[in-house]
Amino acid sequence: MLNRIFLEHPASVNESYSAHFLVAAGFGLRLLVAAGVCLVHAILPCLFASTGSKMIHDLHKRMVTHRVHHDA
Repeated sequence: MLNRIFLEHPASVNESYSAHFLVAAGFGLRLLVAAGVCLVHAILPCLFASTGSKMIHDLHKRMVTHRVHHDA
């Protein structure tokens, strides 16, 4: 059961648990920054006109487009 909870998914993307933790945490932090940028843009539309969408596009490219997925 612990293997399924902690190791199955990281192995399916060819990562150890710790490597997956760092990658996923990095994505999470970038998403928080992107959310902040979008909120600032909502209040002051002259700021960050395309920054939020560029950040999301870049994250999607890294997370989905260039992902290598292996069956666990």
